[in-house]
Amino acid sequence: MTDQENIQFTEATESSKLLSIELEQKQNLLAQMTPATPPLERAAIQYEISSIMNELKRPGMQIAAWGMTKEAFQIYLDAQHWEEAVQCCDLLYQTEQPASITALGNGLWLAITYPIDPELSILMLNNLIDDTPDSSDGAAVAAATAHYIADIRFEGEKRDSTMFLTLNMLSKVAERHSQIDNQEKFNMWMTRLELTDPSVFLKRLGMVVDAIVGENWWYDREALRAELPVN
Repeated sequence: MTDQENIQFTEATESSKLLSIELEQKQNLLAQMTPATPPLERAAIQYEISSIMNELKRPGMQIAAWGMTKEAFQIYLDAQHWEEAVQCCDLLYQTEQPASITALGNGLWLAITYPIDPELSILMLNNLIDDTPDSSDGAAVAAATAHYIADIRFEGEKRDSTMFLTLNMLSKVAERHSQIDNQEKFNMWMTRLELTDPSVFLKRLGMVVDAIVGENWWYDREALRAELPVN
Protein backbone atom coordinates (compact mmCIF):
# COMPACT_ATOMS: atom_id res chain seq x y z
CA MET A 1 0.00 0.00 0.00
CA THR A 2 1.41 3.40 -0.99
CA ASP A 3 1.70 6.35 1.39
CA GLN A 4 -1.26 8.02 -0.35
CA GLU A 5 -3.34 4.85 -0.02
CA ASN A 6 -2.39 4.64 3.67
CA ILE A 7 -3.55 8.22 4.21
CA GLN A 8 -6.84 7.57 2.40
CA PHE A 9 -7.43 4.38 4.39
CA THR A 10 -6.73 6.17 7.68
CA GLU A 11 -9.05 9.04 6.77
CA ALA A 12 -11.82 6.63 5.76
CA THR A 13 -11.43 4.71 9.01
CA GLU A 14 -11.58 7.87 11.10
CA SER A 15 -14.60 9.10 9.18
CA SER A 16 -16.36 5.78 9.74
CA LYS A 17 -15.65 5.94 13.47
CA LEU A 18 -17.05 9.47 13.73
CA LEU A 19 -20.15 8.49 11.78
CA SER A 20 -20.65 5.47 14.05
CA ILE A 21 -20.49 7.68 17.13
CA GLU A 22 -22.96 10.15 15.60
CA LEU A 23 -25.26 7.29 14.63
CA GLU A 24 -25.32 5.95 18.18
CA GLN A 25 -26.07 9.40 19.59
CA LYS A 26 -28.99 9.94 17.24
CA GLN A 27 -30.33 6.44 17.81
CA ASN A 28 -30.33 7.19 21.53
CA LEU A 29 -32.31 10.37 20.86
CA LEU A 30 -34.84 8.40 18.85
CA ALA A 31 -35.13 5.77 21.60
CA GLN A 32 -35.93 8.52 24.13
CA MET A 33 -38.84 9.82 22.10
CA THR A 34 -42.36 9.04 23.27
CA PRO A 35 -45.77 8.89 21.57
CA ALA A 36 -46.13 12.54 22.59
CA THR A 37 -43.08 13.56 20.53
CA PRO A 38 -44.16 15.75 17.59
CA PRO A 39 -44.13 13.63 14.40
CA LEU A 40 -41.99 16.14 12.50
CA GLU A 41 -39.34 16.00 15.23
CA ARG A 42 -39.31 12.21 15.00
CA ALA A 43 -39.12 12.33 11.20
CA ALA A 44 -36.11 14.65 11.29
CA ILE A 45 -34.15 12.27 13.54
CA GLN A 46 -35.20 9.27 11.44
CA TYR A 47 -33.93 11.01 8.32
CA GLU A 48 -30.60 11.87 9.96
CA ILE A 49 -30.14 8.30 11.19
CA SER A 50 -30.98 6.91 7.78
CA SER A 51 -28.53 9.26 6.06
CA ILE A 52 -25.70 8.03 8.28
CA MET A 53 -26.69 4.39 7.79
CA ASN A 54 -26.70 4.85 4.03
CA GLU A 55 -23.29 6.52 4.13
CA LEU A 56 -21.78 3.75 6.26
CA LYS A 57 -23.19 1.04 3.96
CA ARG A 58 -22.64 -1.74 6.45
CA PRO A 59 -24.53 -5.02 5.97
CA GLY A 60 -28.25 -4.47 6.46
CA MET A 61 -27.95 -0.75 7.11
CA GLN A 62 -29.30 0.39 3.76
CA ILE A 63 -32.34 -1.84 4.17
CA ALA A 64 -32.93 -0.36 7.62
CA ALA A 65 -32.38 3.12 6.20
CA TRP A 66 -35.05 2.48 3.59
CA GLY A 67 -37.68 1.52 6.16
CA MET A 68 -36.92 4.43 8.47
CA THR A 69 -36.79 6.97 5.64
CA LYS A 70 -40.08 5.72 4.22
CA GLU A 71 -41.71 6.36 7.60
CA ALA A 72 -40.23 9.86 7.69
CA PHE A 73 -41.45 10.48 4.15
CA GLN A 74 -45.02 9.66 5.14
CA ILE A 75 -44.86 12.04 8.10
CA TYR A 76 -43.61 14.87 5.90
CA LEU A 77 -46.19 14.05 3.23
CA ASP A 78 -49.05 14.14 5.75
CA ALA A 79 -47.77 17.50 7.04
CA GLN A 80 -47.39 18.80 3.46
CA HIS A 81 -43.71 19.51 4.03
CA TRP A 82 -42.90 18.93 0.39
CA GLU A 83 -39.21 19.76 0.43
CA GLU A 84 -38.45 17.34 3.26
CA ALA A 85 -40.60 14.69 1.55
CA VAL A 86 -38.51 15.07 -1.62
CA GLN A 87 -35.29 14.86 0.42
CA CYS A 88 -36.56 11.55 1.77
CA CYS A 89 -37.25 10.33 -1.77
CA ASP A 90 -33.71 11.25 -2.77
CA LEU A 91 -32.32 9.28 0.17
CA LEU A 92 -34.58 6.33 -0.65
CA TYR A 93 -33.21 6.41 -4.18
CA GLN A 94 -29.63 6.51 -2.87
CA THR A 95 -30.17 3.37 -0.75
CA GLU A 96 -30.29 1.35 -3.99
CA GLN A 97 -33.11 -0.90 -2.87
CA PRO A 98 -35.54 -2.69 -5.24
CA ALA A 99 -38.09 0.14 -5.06
CA SER A 100 -35.56 2.98 -5.23
CA ILE A 101 -36.61 3.92 -8.77
CA THR A 102 -40.20 4.20 -7.51
CA ALA A 103 -38.99 6.58 -4.82
CA LEU A 104 -37.24 8.66 -7.48
CA GLY A 105 -40.43 8.95 -9.51
CA ASN A 106 -42.55 9.88 -6.51
CA GLY A 107 -40.02 12.48 -5.46
CA LEU A 108 -39.73 13.92 -8.96
CA TRP A 109 -43.45 14.60 -9.20
CA LEU A 110 -43.38 16.54 -5.92
CA ALA A 111 -40.14 18.32 -6.87
CA ILE A 112 -41.63 19.63 -10.12
CA THR A 113 -45.14 20.32 -8.81
CA TYR A 114 -44.19 22.35 -5.74
CA PRO A 115 -41.87 25.39 -5.48
CA ILE A 116 -39.29 23.71 -3.25
CA ASP A 117 -35.56 24.51 -3.22
CA PRO A 118 -34.69 24.55 -6.96
CA GLU A 119 -31.33 22.93 -6.27
CA LEU A 120 -33.13 19.91 -4.83
CA SER A 121 -35.42 19.74 -7.85
CA ILE A 122 -32.40 19.85 -10.15
CA LEU A 123 -30.69 17.15 -8.06
CA MET A 124 -33.69 14.86 -8.49
CA LEU A 125 -33.69 15.48 -12.24
CA ASN A 126 -29.98 14.68 -12.35
CA ASN A 127 -30.74 11.40 -10.57
CA LEU A 128 -33.14 10.62 -13.40
CA ILE A 129 -30.48 11.47 -15.99
CA ASP A 130 -28.01 9.13 -14.27
CA ASP A 131 -30.60 6.33 -14.23
CA THR A 132 -31.60 6.71 -17.88
CA PRO A 133 -30.01 4.86 -20.83
CA ASP A 134 -27.87 7.02 -23.12
CA SER A 135 -30.18 6.53 -26.10
CA SER A 136 -33.36 7.42 -24.20
CA ASP A 137 -35.06 10.79 -24.67
CA GLY A 138 -35.91 10.76 -20.96
CA ALA A 139 -32.53 12.15 -19.97
CA ALA A 140 -32.87 14.96 -22.50
CA VAL A 141 -36.29 15.89 -21.17
CA ALA A 142 -34.98 15.85 -17.60
CA ALA A 143 -32.02 18.07 -18.48
CA ALA A 144 -34.25 20.54 -20.34
CA THR A 145 -36.54 20.70 -17.31
CA ALA A 146 -33.57 21.33 -15.00
CA HIS A 147 -32.47 24.20 -17.23
CA TYR A 148 -36.01 25.62 -17.23
CA ILE A 149 -36.27 25.42 -13.42
CA ALA A 150 -32.95 27.24 -13.06
CA ASP A 151 -34.31 29.97 -15.32
CA ILE A 152 -37.64 30.55 -13.57
CA ARG A 153 -36.83 29.81 -9.91
CA PHE A 154 -33.55 31.68 -9.50
CA GLU A 155 -32.64 35.32 -9.91
CA GLY A 156 -29.48 37.36 -10.48
CA GLU A 157 -26.06 35.77 -10.21
CA LYS A 158 -27.48 32.56 -8.75
CA ARG A 159 -29.67 32.17 -11.82
CA ASP A 160 -26.73 32.75 -14.15
CA SER A 161 -24.41 30.31 -12.37
CA THR A 162 -27.06 27.60 -12.07
CA MET A 163 -28.13 27.97 -15.70
CA PHE A 164 -24.49 27.55 -16.69
CA LEU A 165 -24.45 24.24 -14.79
CA THR A 166 -27.77 23.03 -16.22
CA LEU A 167 -26.67 23.99 -19.74
CA ASN A 168 -23.62 21.82 -19.15
CA MET A 169 -25.98 19.02 -18.08
CA LEU A 170 -27.88 19.44 -21.34
CA SER A 171 -24.66 19.42 -23.38
CA LYS A 172 -23.45 16.20 -21.75
CA VAL A 173 -26.81 14.53 -22.35
CA ALA A 174 -26.74 15.67 -25.99
CA GLU A 175 -23.25 14.23 -26.42
CA ARG A 176 -24.14 10.83 -25.01
CA HIS A 177 -27.56 10.75 -26.70
CA SER A 178 -26.60 11.80 -30.24
CA GLN A 179 -22.83 12.48 -30.23
CA ILE A 180 -23.47 16.23 -30.39
CA ASP A 181 -20.15 18.09 -30.45
CA ASN A 182 -20.84 21.66 -31.59
CA GLN A 183 -23.32 24.49 -31.10
CA GLU A 184 -25.04 24.13 -34.47
CA LYS A 185 -25.72 20.44 -33.92
CA PHE A 186 -26.81 21.18 -30.37
CA ASN A 187 -29.38 23.74 -31.54
CA MET A 188 -30.72 21.30 -34.13
CA TRP A 189 -30.87 18.54 -31.50
CA MET A 190 -32.82 20.79 -29.12
CA THR A 191 -35.31 21.61 -31.87
CA ARG A 192 -35.63 18.02 -33.06
CA LEU A 193 -36.41 16.73 -29.57
CA GLU A 194 -38.73 19.70 -28.85
CA LEU A 195 -36.68 20.78 -25.84
CA THR A 196 -37.31 24.51 -26.31
CA ASP A 197 -41.01 24.53 -25.42
CA PRO A 198 -41.81 23.94 -21.71
CA SER A 199 -45.41 23.03 -22.48
CA VAL A 200 -44.06 20.13 -24.55
CA PHE A 201 -41.09 18.83 -22.54
CA LEU A 202 -42.85 19.13 -19.16
CA LYS A 203 -45.66 16.96 -20.48
CA ARG A 204 -43.10 14.47 -21.76
CA LEU A 205 -41.39 14.47 -18.37
CA GLY A 206 -44.73 13.61 -16.80
CA MET A 207 -44.97 10.62 -19.12
CA VAL A 208 -41.46 9.50 -18.12
CA VAL A 209 -42.32 9.74 -14.43
CA ASP A 210 -45.58 7.84 -15.01
CA ALA A 211 -43.60 5.07 -16.70
CA ILE A 212 -41.14 4.92 -13.80
CA VAL A 213 -43.74 4.76 -11.04
CA GLY A 214 -46.47 2.76 -12.79
CA GLU A 215 -49.18 2.04 -10.24
CA ASN A 216 -46.90 2.55 -7.24
CA TRP A 217 -47.84 6.10 -6.31
CA TRP A 218 -47.47 6.87 -2.60
CA TYR A 219 -50.03 9.68 -2.65
CA ASP A 220 -53.16 10.78 -4.49
CA ARG A 221 -51.94 13.10 -7.23
CA GLU A 222 -55.42 14.22 -8.20
CA ALA A 223 -56.18 15.26 -4.64
CA LEU A 224 -52.92 17.20 -4.44
CA ARG A 225 -53.56 18.87 -7.79
CA ALA A 226 -56.98 19.97 -6.58
CA GLU A 227 -55.35 21.79 -3.67
CA LEU A 228 -52.90 23.72 -5.85
CA PRO A 229 -53.55 27.47 -6.15
CA VAL A 230 -55.13 28.52 -9.42
CA ASN A 231 -52.91 30.89 -11.40
